[in-house]
Amino acid sequence: MLDLYAREWEGRPLGKRDYVVSADEKTSIQARIRCHESLALAPRRERRVEFEYERGGALQYLAAWDVHRAKVFGRCEAKTGIVPFGRLVDQVMSTEPYASARRVFWVVDNGSSHRGKKAADRLRERWPKLILVHVPVHASWLNQVEIYFSVIQRKVLTPNDFADLGEVEERLLAFERRYEQSAAPFEWKFTRSDLALLMKKLADKPDYQAAA
Repeated sequence: MLDLYAREWEGRPLGKRDYVVSADEKTSIQARIRCHESLALAPRRERRVEFEYERGGALQYLAAWDVHRAKVFGRCEAKTGIVPFGRLVDQVMSTEPYASARRVFWVVDNGSSHRGKKAADRLRERWPKLILVHVPVHASWLNQVEIYFSVIQRKVLTPNDFADLGEVEERLLAFERRYEQSAAPFEWKFTRSDLALLMKKLADKPDYQAAA
């Protein structure tokens, strides 16, 4: 996975028709309907958001981030699962340049929608050019789409003040289009060498050696 971020795979540089996509789901995004209207920023006054709200339901936001092209694909679904994630994959893989790519590497975590060899085989059967790459368990922070989700959380979902789920979806998809106008690939600095150094430091610790 770290090699893919550095445009390598199995010791060889990626080609011009190879792409790396990082994907995941941001789950249970609520529409919190405030009991009283929020007050906008004003001179010497911060924005004010009513603390009481009614629940307007929740949706799931699925996104795929092209690591090297700073291109984002997103969709809102009523729930997560194999079928909704498959729709995200279809959305990306049916679009150029991925439709005519040599290989498209999908970096994912171990969520139930895309876990293990069964998921890899299932997706490869539908899209022969697709190669599923799983991050280690408990290492979702290595999945670059999580950086994009953190931007979404700050820029779109905070504060959570929506009239309904329709407004949540509209704002999420509108932000995608705006974000792409100025987006650049994330400056990823954690390399294979950094990982090797970290593992060596852990191995040298007495408590780690005892656990091993």
